[in-house]
Amino acid sequence: MEISSSALRLPFLFLLVPLLLFFLLSPWNPLHNLSGGGDSAGRRTQFPPKSLTSISPPPAEPRSPPRNPLDPLTVGEIHRVRSILSSYQPFLHHFPSIQSMSLDEPDKSRVLGWKSGDPIPPRKAFVIALLDNQSHLLTIDLDSGRVETHEISSGSGYPMLTMEDVVAAVQTAVSYPELEASAAARGLSVANLSCISPSPGWFGPDEEGKRILKVLCFSKQGTPNFYMRPLEGLVMTVDVDRREVLQFSDTGKGIPIPGRANTDYRFRPGNKPPEMERINPISMEQPRGPSFTVTDGHLVKWANWEFHLKPDQRAGLVVSRVVVRDSETGAARSVMYKGFPSELFVPYMDADEGWYFKSYMDAGEFGLGATAMPLVPLNDCPRNAYYMDGIFVSADGQPFVQSNMICLFERYAGDAAWRHSELTVSSGGQELREARAKVTLVARMAASVGNYDYTFDWEFQTDGLIKITVSLSGMLMVKGTVHDNMNQVQNQDEMGPLVSENAIGVVHDHFITFHLDMDVDGPNNTFVKVNLVKEENVEGKTPRKSYLKPKRHVAKTEDDARIKLSLYDPSEFHVVNPSRRSRLGNPSGYKVVPGGNAASLLDHSDPPQLRSAFTNNQVIWVTPYNRSELWAGGLLVYQSHGDDTLDVWSQRNREIEDRDVVLWYTLGFHHVPCQEDFPVMPTVAASFQLKPVNFFERNPILTARPVFEEDLPVCRPSESASII
Repeated sequence: MEISSSALRLPFLFLLVPLLLFFLLSPWNPLHNLSGGGDSAGRRTQFPPKSLTSISPPPAEPRSPPRNPLDPLTVGEIHRVRSILSSYQPFLHHFPSIQSMSLDEPDKSRVLGWKSGDPIPPRKAFVIALLDNQSHLLTIDLDSGRVETHEISSGSGYPMLTMEDVVAAVQTAVSYPELEASAAARGLSVANLSCISPSPGWFGPDEEGKRILKVLCFSKQGTPNFYMRPLEGLVMTVDVDRREVLQFSDTGKGIPIPGRANTDYRFRPGNKPPEMERINPISMEQPRGPSFTVTDGHLVKWANWEFHLKPDQRAGLVVSRVVVRDSETGAARSVMYKGFPSELFVPYMDADEGWYFKSYMDAGEFGLGATAMPLVPLNDCPRNAYYMDGIFVSADGQPFVQSNMICLFERYAGDAAWRHSELTVSSGGQELREARAKVTLVARMAASVGNYDYTFDWEFQTDGLIKITVSLSGMLMVKGTVHDNMNQVQNQDEMGPLVSENAIGVVHDHFITFHLDMDVDGPNNTFVKVNLVKEENVEGKTPRKSYLKPKRHVAKTEDDARIKLSLYDPSEFHVVNPSRRSRLGNPSGYKVVPGGNAASLLDHSDPPQLRSAFTNNQVIWVTPYNRSELWAGGLLVYQSHGDDTLDVWSQRNREIEDRDVVLWYTLGFHHVPCQEDFPVMPTVAASFQLKPVNFFERNPILTARPVFEEDLPVCRPSESASII
């Protein structure tokens, strides 16, 4: 069966966006440019989208050597790893599929002891490869050119999917004869379909011993937003490695495909303007240029902050070696060794055959960096932004460029960093007015994991605070229905909300768990829960009957540090260095300040919850540092059973007092869709903060210089603007 290039192209959106597909599959893609040839071109099917043929390919990474022990693998190093593996005895006759490749970072103690100008520690790569349905975990020493360790995983789960896996599954599905019949029953041909390949989760022994993908199909007729037009009830289960359809189910032939009206979200100059007054363009100008610098490709310096910033194929954006300069002494003081999103769990709340398995683990199954699109200038990031590319690896071991993946910019929204005004009556009515403008530095990336877009912000303030925000937008995953109005539904509680005619917005959750290796003034820290306890005024010396009193509880073990939020059991959560005291005797610390949040309501024995047991605590876990415990859902997440999760590690109940500890924080969203989420949902965000507590001797920005009129350029409204 011949399938048009466009019919094959759009299904791959669930893993990688069309722009990335074009880069990887077109004749001039950066893999070929970077590799200088090789066998990858002969093994790759070519179908570049016509609409993108005028776009220039992304630039190659400069071939400079790494300057920091934490710098990601370079293009040259990736080529060297591939060369080493090509001559490695177990892979001589069959080169494996490279599911992921990353820097195997030096021991933490060695990184902490390294200073700029010192020799770079030996560079190593960590590779997860798939061969003969086995996951191979390899460490390669780039200096000696040999495989240092090689282990075949014996646990459950498979590595992240590659684009080649998705291509194989979709090509297998669209070639299946019964799909053509199901499409024809709905008045469509296979060429009218876009098919995606969501992960299947894990639901029992029938799924053992093989990598499977579920394939779902949609009508793309008349709209780029095919997600709004599902072929409800049609699910194909595909064995990825054997290229075989294991199960074909179509229970929805009587359910109409939702219409295409009002689904196109693209901007066109002739579009009807919104029914609101136009907002004139806004831009923050920096007449003297940005205040931050990026040296050696990854080292960021701004105001009193310094940190290492790099892209990662799985985590997306990683910040490391975060230090802040003391306003009293000028000394650089450690705050965090490493922080990144460790896993993203998205369970849908529908038990139907075509929906029960939708419980995605987006970081471990698809990769937040692998699904990151180039950011959109002036809309994703302001004019004053600096952009950073990612260099990742495809299944054949060749490097590719993820261009403009991270942006870095200063932000000013008219907020005050601190202020106070007062009329001093005793001094004859003297007026005091002091305020300081709040300017922050933001590191941002956005992952487009199929229908959803996740924006990750790390925002640094001059007062020592770090704000971490996750913003959600994109398209809903909708379910087709015979109903086009809620008045037709007798028991509305048994059906999800209609967001458009014949389209139900299925209720779902999002949970994002962050790995935060806190090093407050050094590696050895202690987690302290400061409970706010109601005290009764029993002596009755004053009319007050009750008040709040903070009571400190030092967490000795992992069990002591499991935190579930409750408004009626308020607490503060401090990570302190008991060996570093302020002039007043308080331990130096940072506290976690939760924002809006949600908790998983799934049964702990439910298969999706077994795999995502790191969401059983909402919101905090604390574990002793272990360089192998990076991923809250486990190293190998795909079809895993939940036997290698944060919950499993923490059951050892290890000691954590005055130790090198890692704090895990989970952001949560319950999403009950509504009509305003159609056809693309407005952005919704949640955040938490890492705030200094007794870290500085006093307000660290007390003496910050105010902004004066002469500091800024003269900007006047145009003659056409009206001022009222």
